[in-house]
Amino acid sequence: MLTIKNDSDTVIIVLHEIYGINQYIKITCDHFSMNGYDVVCPDLINTSQPFSYNQEKVAYLHFMENIGFESAYQKVKKFILQTRTQYKSVFLVGFSIGATIAWLCSNENNICDGVIGYYGSRIRDYIGVTPKCPVLLLFSHEEKSLNVKELINSLQEKNIGIHVLSGKHGFSDPFNKNYCEQSCKDAERLAYTFLEKVRKNIKWS
Repeated sequence: MLTIKNDSDTVIIVLHEIYGINQYIKITCDHFSMNGYDVVCPDLINTSQPFSYNQEKVAYLHFMENIGFESAYQKVKKFILQTRTQYKSVFLVGFSIGATIAWLCSNENNICDGVIGYYGSRIRDYIGVTPKCPVLLLFSHEEKSLNVKELINSLQEKNIGIHVLSGKHGFSDPFNKNYCEQSCKDAERLAYTFLEKVRKNIKWS
């Protein structure tokens, strides 16, 4: 687990991708910390080292066969409830599988104050979720395993913020072959605006 403290009344729980707590996730946590938030990133894959990007299939099979969304969701839910007693506000920021897990958590009453999900393609399997907190979903324009337009159409009645940004899955990760600098900047701007608006009780969607 990665933890960065700033004595803030707000914590951001970062939920990583199938690869684990890698360099990109560490940098992401540092960025949130530099903006004054406390940051925690629990280990969801139970490995001593993160997977490399060229181990994508191995990493995916490891998660699906040894952990799975339901188990990860229950683990994160328990972690949030333990963490919540220490903070005024709790936000989840998830990437890929982490975004889907964060989405599942949004279905719970009074568990977190807001959810941001980056390219959570497996949300398509959980469209029955009705968020109980503000949600911002950031999708890539191109997804090899997902019709983004169809998913968005199925989510439009949920009263959530949805943005589709140029590029492919992983556009926000500078170590990923699909990195798109402009989409990364746009996503960062949308994420920080969302966080501040929710904290100040300003309309967010």
